[in-house]
Amino acid sequence: MAPTATALKSEELALSVEELSIEGNNPPKNYVVKDSESINSSRLPLLEVPTIDIGLLCSSSSSFQVEEELKKLRSALSSFGYIQAVNHGMSTSFLDEVLEVTRRFFKLPLEEKKKYSREENEIDGYGNDIVYTHNQTLDWNDRLYLHLLPESIRKFEKWPQVPDNFRKIFLEFTEKLKIVNEVIVKAMAKSLKLEENCFLDQFGKNPIALTRLNFYPPCPWPDRILAAKPHGDASGTTYLLQDKEVEGLQVLKDEQWYRVPLTPDAMVFNVGDQLEIMTNGIFKSPVHRVATNKERERMTLALFFSPELTSEIKPAIGLIDDKNPRLYNNIIDYGRNYFEQLQNGNKPIDALKVRRH
Repeated sequence: MAPTATALKSEELALSVEELSIEGNNPPKNYVVKDSESINSSRLPLLEVPTIDIGLLCSSSSSFQVEEELKKLRSALSSFGYIQAVNHGMSTSFLDEVLEVTRRFFKLPLEEKKKYSREENEIDGYGNDIVYTHNQTLDWNDRLYLHLLPESIRKFEKWPQVPDNFRKIFLEFTEKLKIVNEVIVKAMAKSLKLEENCFLDQFGKNPIALTRLNFYPPCPWPDRILAAKPHGDASGTTYLLQDKEVEGLQVLKDEQWYRVPLTPDAMVFNVGDQLEIMTNGIFKSPVHRVATNKERERMTLALFFSPELTSEIKPAIGLIDDKNPRLYNNIIDYGRNYFEQLQNGNKPIDALKVRRH
């Protein structure tokens, strides 16, 4: 007989997923995926994600190697939106340190972590899903959201003071990844035979950088509960530093779910919704999800780069012609209603598609 999920009581809404995992009871019903299809994560095929050399992408030469790397980048991003970025200028020891401060934060006592709890209707801070509707499916993870750029929107009161090098590490990580992001976004334009700043200009002078530190505790029902429901990212670009030992990320390609492999020293990069709009649908913002694990916990961190809120996001003119009509309408502040639409079961980017009769 299948286990019976318990009703979600108001006091359970205040519990972290870590607390639910420690209690060891049947998870509340709001965490159970509503469709009857079993997730069967362990049986999914492994996706071959191309490795892209960032050092080659930032080369000023027009050598055969550079051109081949641009072709490989275009092929990957137009087919399923993912690459593994290597030779990105960050040492193994530095990336290990980023993961270590993430781990040390999540290993703090619950009461200590709750000092940084997210305020109502705010993004920054520690917590789990914002509940918009009673029938919403919740994700089996706790997370810490922090705005990194521009400096004016940092909320340092939500930045952990333990470990004491947390702020230093994340500010350094942000600056290093900002450089990598500019290289990749320029290369995306060049791969489409556009002026290299074509997409970068749409990010504006003060692009937004937001990080999400993720803790996925062991889950008793890995075949019925997801750590993150299927979604595309609201960002322009996304970078993921994966757990070094435990898989979890999965991507939908050609109506088939695949596991994304762990690649040492690589940053997983994917296109966000806003760059899919800029490329007029050529580069895909992949639908992805995160699986739970019955035996092992998992920690990751993602960093999202998005255009400044006043920038108008639109398909590049050079990608629109009689054979390739405009697919998306223009938008300002794409992320404003993103989370609410997502939690209501909608795919936010679909609302911007040009309707043709």
